[in-house]
Amino acid sequence: MRATLVAFLALTLTLGGCAGFRESRFNPLNWFSRSEAARIDEAQRFQRPADPRPLVDQVTAMTVERVPGGAILRATGLPPTQGFWDAALVEVPQFIEERASDGTVTRIRDSSVLVYDFRLAPPPYAARQGTEPSREVIVATFLSNNRLDGVSRIVVRGERTERISRR
Repeated sequence: MRATLVAFLALTLTLGGCAGFRESRFNPLNWFSRSEAARIDEAQRFQRPADPRPLVDQVTAMTVERVPGGAILRATGLPPTQGFWDAALVEVPQFIEERASDGTVTRIRDSSVLVYDFRLAPPPYAARQGTEPSREVIVATFLSNNRLDGVSRIVVRGERTERISRR
């Protein structure tokens, strides 16, 4: 019992002397500096980086399946050759323009329509065309009930075709 108490007191005194460790370089929490505020140019404020992936050639099927808490939007695309990868449904915001009597235009986001671009990355090598079933790419995303509230139409766009689902 006495040896345990002595070891505990020695450990407490040793750790008490390590208070300077908090500011040292050996502390992993100090490896990155604190964040700093930076100014954003007006031109950059509303710019989004363009998605470099091309649109799928054709959207051949689309389903909206009800699940607890929302729905799963699933789309099938048909690229021109095999080997396409990194597929995703990228939401494209839709806006309604309202003109005031003084001529100013106000853009308001249209929440009744969900528009998605079916994007995928091309193969890094020359690929065979292959059969249609071997080229099909299926991608899905979850839409919560809150996101679906007030939505009357869902659109999935490709390069040559698009599919629309209405309520």
